[in-house]
Amino acid sequence: MSGASGTPYAASVLRALLQAGESVDLVVSRASRLTLRDETGISFRDAHWQDDLREWLSRGADGKPGTFDADITGVRYWSAGDLAAGPSSGSYPAKGMLIVPASTACVAGVALGLSKDLLQRAASVTLKEGRPLVVAVRETPLSGQTLRQLAALDDAGATVLPASPAFYAGATHIQHLVDFVAGRALDAVGVPHRLYHRWEGELGGARSA
Repeated sequence: MSGASGTPYAASVLRALLQAGESVDLVVSRASRLTLRDETGISFRDAHWQDDLREWLSRGADGKPGTFDADITGVRYWSAGDLAAGPSSGSYPAKGMLIVPASTACVAGVALGLSKDLLQRAASVTLKEGRPLVVAVRETPLSGQTLRQLAALDDAGATVLPASPAFYAGATHIQHLVDFVAGRALDAVGVPHRLYHRWEGELGGARSA
């Protein structure tokens, strides 16, 4: 997670990864902690990250308590300032990486290879190892500089995935729009989910994926 607005996207991705039985290495940037507090009122603390994560994942996109049973045993948390963490090395086993949401500052850091924190370093490692990297950029409008940086990430093999909800899937609630973006991010790394109705053509109608 980077510091862009859009923490509900990250929560939806995390819930779906855990429901799919995936192990997750979680990195929460310093800026994203501020955004998480602004958008949810939750202060994400290193010493109490399990409790904070459970509370966060149990809420819906509207901030109200949901029905998700937040079993986080599959999550391993790494401090963003820990450049000696497992994900900072190419020898650390990982299927890929998702940056959800991705701020323009994060995009710039990854595109330029700055590795100023664990989030950026792990992204650089993911690219150099040829693993899938999904960058769910959440900003509008986009400057020419950011567009060039996104093009550079695309050239490097990353999947640039703007956080742009679709409305053809029959959304009737904000959570449906959030889940669509989260589902498209998971599609990009091949993780099965049931977050949205897939398009089957005008005559085929939609059904649960």
